[in-house]
Amino acid sequence: MDAATRPTSGWGTVADTFADRDPGRPVAKASLLDAVTDLRAAVAETRFPLPLDGVARARRQRAELLDQLDDHLLPRLRELSAPGLVVVAGSTGAGKSTLVNSLVREEVSQAGVLRPTTRRPMLVHHPADAELLAGHPLLAHMDAVARDAVPRGVALVDAPDLDSLLEENRETARRLLDAADLWLFCTTAARYGDALPWQVLDLAAERGAAMAMVLNRVPRDAVIAVRSDLLARLGEHGLSTVPLFLVPDVRPHEGLLPESSIAPVRRWLTVLAGADRAQGVIARTQRGALAALRPRVDGLADAVQAQVDAREALEAEVGVLLAGPAERAAAEVAQGAVARGPVRGAWAAHAGRGGALGTAWTSRRAGEARASALRAVGEEVLGAARVALAAARRAGETAVAAGVGDRLAAVELPDLAPGVAEPDADAQAWLDGAASRLRSADHRGVARLLRQAGETGAAVVLAAAALGLGASRVLLERAIGGEAARALADATAADLSERMRAQVLAAGARVRAGLDQPDLAPDAASRLRLRRAVLKEWT
Repeated sequence: MDAATRPTSGWGTVADTFADRDPGRPVAKASLLDAVTDLRAAVAETRFPLPLDGVARARRQRAELLDQLDDHLLPRLRELSAPGLVVVAGSTGAGKSTLVNSLVREEVSQAGVLRPTTRRPMLVHHPADAELLAGHPLLAHMDAVARDAVPRGVALVDAPDLDSLLEENRETARRLLDAADLWLFCTTAARYGDALPWQVLDLAAERGAAMAMVLNRVPRDAVIAVRSDLLARLGEHGLSTVPLFLVPDVRPHEGLLPESSIAPVRRWLTVLAGADRAQGVIARTQRGALAALRPRVDGLADAVQAQVDAREALEAEVGVLLAGPAERAAAEVAQGAVARGPVRGAWAAHAGRGGALGTAWTSRRAGEARASALRAVGEEVLGAARVALAAARRAGETAVAAGVGDRLAAVELPDLAPGVAEPDADAQAWLDGAASRLRSADHRGVARLLRQAGETGAAVVLAAAALGLGASRVLLERAIGGEAARALADATAADLSERMRAQVLAAGARVRAGLDQPDLAPDAASRLRLRRAVLKEWT
């Protein structure tokens, strides 16, 4: 897959983002932008073919890392002057939409809808920032409105619930947090002690993201106690510097919150939107995001190395699995198993009293009958070799499937084993090899046998002898002498034994060919580690 092609779900790619941007607006240093772009390409090319423990988590981490690069870092580096994205996040019923609407002083984001339902995010920005946001990849997946009430330099994003019953909503909320320049986390006085708020805040701190917290629906008689308790909890989590805003409970209530309730948040946003302050927040989050990349890339690299190690172990295990079947298949030739049945029957049918193979071989008148008989025997010899070689191939495949088939389920293996002929072709090659061996023999008796039986017939006699057919071996020894006959038969038998062994081991060749891919190469993890090391100078 091309490195620029987004491998995750439907949020587009940043390959051409901001291609038409104003060349006068600031961008990140080319070296930093190039380093992050190269990292993105390396992460996109990373795959996990083997179903190891933890591979699902590694794939999820890869997708999340691509999200962060595509939704936040690369767009930000390409357009440093774009307004800071303030993502308003929280749990169900925390009052996120009401807060956004109240800050804008109109209903721009639907609040209080029935749950669960698919929630499309809403982005609200100052009209003067529209051009700077025009190329952001997230805009294709959220509704956007321009309102003068939003301070120029920041944009508010009303995110779906982090604890939504719908996975799609939770995934969208997570991606928006990855894309944020600042997290504005909303919860309520009744729920701030839940696990979710602190998980999110700890995650933001871990990534070095700028953040603030809004506590909604605080009873007026409990403001001091709630503030004290919440500040203490923030301190315990190392978050004592996080801005904290308490919004008093105004129940019964519908629509916008009173201006006095959200005035502190509005003032903070106005200050935050100042050029120096906004860029400072953006730079802080950017540094945190870059620093957070390093352990995430290390985690991916470790997962890739686990795949590489598993490949080596898998190939070694396949070798062990096939060793026994390969030796047993090769031994079948020496044991005469290949010649049993049809081969012996065919020879006996033509070598009995009056049979063509039983008459004097010096008789020219019997030559045609002898040739016909040898052709019949040859068909059985060839067929037996094909059957034996095919059985050896199946034995190898069966051993691999039984031993490691579950770990190869996702690996695309080639149909043909590299360098190993299919059984039918291999059987013919073995018989042709017998004929070639006879042609190459510098022996008077061999020359005489070739004249008497023809090249094809003589090869059948030799092949049958190699398979352990005693009558054929006797005939061969009588024709060319015992020592020469044994040497030729042994060489032909050894050739078939090696072919039988190779057919079994073909299963291993298929596995090695299927595992011969960049994601499992010995240096696969080093590609990610190199990209991570290049980022070190900016963190």
